[in-house]
Order: sequence, then C-alpha cells, then structure tokens
Amino acid sequence: MSKRKLLIREVFKKAKEETEKTTKNALAGYLWTYFDERFPNIISEKTLTRYYDAFVLEIKNEIDIDIFILDKLSQYLGYENFTDFSRTFIKNDEEANKTTVKISVDQDEESLVEKLSNIIINITNEQHFKMPDFMKKNGMGIVEIAFLLCLASGSVMFSKKPKGAGFAGILDSGPHCMYWDKSEYKPVDCEDKNPIYGQIIPFDYEMMEYFKRIERKDTLTVENAAGKVWYSKYNGEVEFFTADGIDPNNGRELRKATPFMIDKYAGLPIDSTEEE
Repeated sequence: MSKRKLLIREVFKKAKEETEKTTKNALAGYLWTYFDERFPNIISEKTLTRYYDAFVLEIKNEIDIDIFILDKLSQYLGYENFTDFSRTFIKNDEEANKTTVKISVDQDEESLVEKLSNIIINITNEQHFKMPDFMKKNGMGIVEIAFLLCLASGSVMFSKKPKGAGFAGILDSGPHCMYWDKSEYKPVDCEDKNPIYGQIIPFDYEMMEYFKRIERKDTLTVENAAGKVWYSKYNGEVEFFTADGIDPNNGRELRKATPFMIDKYAGLPIDSTEEE
C-alpha cells in the first residue's frame, strides 16, 4: 500500500472516530470544515469525497495530491509533515506481522555500553522485505540477516582482533575490511596496520563466507568436484578453491577444475585398468 493511500485512510479513520459518522459525504464535510477554518481554500469538500472514492473505496484510480495538502493532512494526524508520516507511521494491524530482533550487548564491554545498548530491527509487511536467494539457500537465520543489514548500513565495524570478534566486536560506525588467512578471509579493522594481516581489502560477505582454499584435497573426486571447484597452479603446486576468483596467495586467476586436474592433483588416482 502506498504511503499516500495509507495517509488518506488514516485521515478518514480519525474523522470517523471524532464524529462517529460513517458516510462519505458526512466525513468529507467534517474534514472540509476543519481545514477551511485553519487553511482557507486549500481543499474543497468535493475533492475530499474524490479522495475517499479513490483511496478508501478504491472505486476510482489514485489521483495526485499536492505535497502541501499531504503535509496538512499529516499534521491533522499529529505528524510534522508527510515525510515524517511516511517514515514513522506503522499500522496497528501490522504489529502482529512485525518481526523484532533484539541483540543485547555484553555489559562487560564498557566502550560499547556507552554507545550501543541494543540493536532492534523491525521488518514489517509494509516494507515488502524479501530475503536474498543466497540467504535462503544457505539457511541463514534472522540474526545473521540482522548482522548483514548492519553491515549494509555502515553501522558495523570489526575490532582489531578479528578472531572471535563477532557481535562483541561491534564498535563505532566506519569502514570494514578483511584479510586472507592462509585458507579463508577473515574480518579486520581497516585501520589496523599490523603486517601480520598482509594485504587488507574491502569487506565482502559472500567472498568471506564462500571463498575458501580446500585443505583436504584427498576428499575431492571427479564425481563431487569436477566443474564445481576451481584451481590455481603455480610452481608445480596446485591448490583448489570453493569458488571462482583470484588465488590470494599468488594473484593467479582461478580456473574451473577438470576431471584430469582432479585425477592428477587431488583425491586418489583412478585405477590403471579403468584409465586404459
């Protein structure tokens, strides 16, 4: 439902509560009197009945409404203007469909208590929230989604000790980065100059979650890995990865693993008779 339609319906709903009248003309007449006394000639009774037909009864197509009138209608409901109404109003009947995620911060984190006592994320039907496909496929819960929303809004920054950081490592808003730790990416503060991290790059959730070096190459077979993993060959050494990209260890572009590469450099070699 558009915010404009929602506004008009709430205006007539309030008029009905104040007058106990139910007919279109009676409500439109009451509202016209209210506005004409305070803002003469900004709107007519006929226009209000047209609003009722278009937005409440929906027997006509929606019509344009001047922003000045939208502001005055919003003020009638107690809001500063239409922008304020659009940002803050939540229908009472949507409260039952609202999901609230509350993440409490450890009281031992003194620096955090001063700035962040809890995080509350409301997801309502009015916002038409849709879960991305990669979240659905990988069974992400609402807490993980809340974490991603914090990252997307720029309100999360990891501590300088990425290992075990998690939610306890949330600090001031700012940039967030990651580094390659031999076989996977891990989060790190962009301002951390410790050379142990090597090259620090901008944070990428999907890369950190799904791009990893396969440490147990003996588990790979043609059946489970051909065309499904990627490899890098450098100085005779072959490394396999779970996703496409660049080998962080040598900068080489990865290639999709073929049955030949898997037979030769991964898993157990095929039987010589079968090879013949």
